Amino acid sequence: MDNSKAQIVYSEDINLINSSQFNDWGVHLICNEGDAMFLFNSRPVIIRKNDAAVINHPELVTHINASDDLKIRFIAAPFKFLYNLLPANHYGIGGHISLFENPVFPLSEEDSHRFNNDIEQLRLRSSDVHHLFYDELIGSLALTMIYDLFDFHAKLHEEVTPTERTNNVVKRLLALLENGRAKRYREVAYYANELNVTPKYLSETVKRLTGNSVMNLIDKYAVPVMIDFLKNSELTFTQISEEMNFSSLSYFSRYAQKHLGMSPTEYRVANSTYKKKYN
Repeated sequence: MDNSKAQIVYSEDINLINSSQFNDWGVHLICNEGDAMFLFNSRPVIIRKNDAAVINHPELVTHINASDDLKIRFIAAPFKFLYNLLPANHYGIGGHISLFENPVFPLSEEDSHRFNNDIEQLRLRSSDVHHLFYDELIGSLALTMIYDLFDFHAKLHEEVTPTERTNNVVKRLLALLENGRAKRYREVAYYANELNVTPKYLSETVKRLTGNSVMNLIDKYAVPVMIDFLKNSELTFTQISEEMNFSSLSYFSRYAQKHLGMSPTEYRVANSTYKKKYN
């Protein structure tokens, strides 16, 4: 694994994709041979030959298992570096949501070759740290990779072209969620107030642009937090309920039942059994 001045990391080891180093980073991966499976946000994900993966939350990856013939390559870099490169664009919002749903998508042979070339160019030039315009050089290559990934992903999904205002509203909502607000705030009205729009406007705009409801997006960020708390056996359910700002312990239990398909107690038992079996 090579680390550079611009914090670009290249690797061919799939077991490193959820390294703690990559918190607040993005992982951009191509599978060239074999297959692998991992859990992403507690959901099973399978990656096969010519599949790409854009993992915006590597910390949600667990239980990685790979075939003996697996060959992958990935580039990882901090969000702050990657997405500060992007000029205002309208594809990123819907694409970001879709990738949170499923970070893996298939590529054609031609697109797989193009993505491999993007990664190879970054690998080759990432060691050129004495280049007088190193950050700009790496930034331009990373930007090419990102726009190629947008192109690959957009071919598989219909895109809704938003106005600048609606784009800004959804972008700001995602920023609030990315910053951890869903841990304590799970009401549409709260986010509408923070964004200075009505709940109806926010709901309609988010649905039109992303295909998701506001509540669905909130839950996608809140549930992983709840799961992490539940995995910590030192925390009581009352402590978790208070930490996540639930109005009561019974409400917390109903929320867990709805989103995990089991009570908090049942989840802890199931998680303990799973860990004993696979770790």
